[in-house]
Amino acid sequence: MARFSSPTPIGFLLSGGGRTLENLLRWLEPRPDLAVVRMVVSDRAGAGGLARAERRGVPTRVLPCRSREDGERIFAALEEAGIELVLLGGFLRLLHVPDHWLGRVLNIHPSLIPRHCGQGYYGDRVHAAVLEAGDAETGCTVHQVDNIYDHGEVVAQGRVPVRPGDDVATLAARVFEEECRVYPAAVERLIRGGRD
Repeated sequence: MARFSSPTPIGFLLSGGGRTLENLLRWLEPRPDLAVVRMVVSDRAGAGGLARAERRGVPTRVLPCRSREDGERIFAALEEAGIELVLLGGFLRLLHVPDHWLGRVLNIHPSLIPRHCGQGYYGDRVHAAVLEAGDAETGCTVHQVDNIYDHGEVVAQGRVPVRPGDDVATLAARVFEEECRVYPAAVERLIRGGRD
């Protein structure tokens, strides 16, 4: 099991607007002893999540992620910043995780893995697939990140009913609301489980 400092230094990886980052930062405000986001990394310049981080004084980096070597550079930058736990939120690239980081990298996916996951399943594409399949429920999954899209060990799930008349937007909003509850709770359990 990973061992974590108090507060645990977190690195956050994203590709887009950063709503999951914003939720985490708000959630951490009354918990300064638990964890602090020390770096935000995006694979895309101009990602909205970078601006959110900068407004809150969190250092940012833009690092491409197209190969195993890029993944190694990302983790080298995180290590240099003293990061102990990495969280992905809307990071749309396959991240190659070095062996010594396995168990310390989490992702949140907007479906109940193993349903509607893997390469090409992200954002509204996931919710459209749920509706097309006629699923009665969906939700979100926090999982360990390994070197396969949406594949690592499931840490937590939150369930959301699919309601008559739902469209992609209404379903996405309810799933994101559940993500805002489930992801921070899973992070807290992992950190507290890795402390004496």
